[in-house]
Amino acid sequence: SPVDRLGRRISPVVLDAAEGIGRRAIEHAERLLIDPAVAAGLLEEAAATVSRALASKKNCTQANIRDLPSYLFRAFIRRVDKIKKRQLALVGDLAVPTFGSGNSTDPQASVEMKILVDELLTRCDAKTREMFYRRIEGFSWKEIGRSYGISNDAAKVRFSEALRRIGEKLGLKSDL
Repeated sequence: SPVDRLGRRISPVVLDAAEGIGRRAIEHAERLLIDPAVAAGLLEEAAATVSRALASKKNCTQANIRDLPSYLFRAFIRRVDKIKKRQLALVGDLAVPTFGSGNSTDPQASVEMKILVDELLTRCDAKTREMFYRRIEGFSWKEIGRSYGISNDAAKVRFSEALRRIGEKLGLKSDL
């Protein structure tokens, strides 16, 4: 019987259900900006967990679970949500980079920069905000563009144009 990357067994019935929901599950995870490889790993984990739950309960069979694909999809979504919350918590705890200012050791300048970035992020759309967070996390423009189905140059242009428009709204006189 197949196993996940941690060596846990996946029952054939659950594997069939996972193959049935795989494309939809991966697409859903990509909309939440989770890498497809990570999403596939999460689907494997969910399948192993559901298989273990089916095997551990003596009276639990597939008949007891009315809709195995839906049950598996919910288990997968719980894992995706957990990862997304962890990502957002990490981003919230990150210090805002100083963008190479000459007075980067000045605490007041750091606070002002954090306020500016927070203001920019509250005024931008969700896609631009996610691009910003992904750049902070170390993703390349190529990876970011791929997650949106555009080229890396198009991702850069979209991001810089969004920041320029927000900067104009805020009355900033710099080339964001």
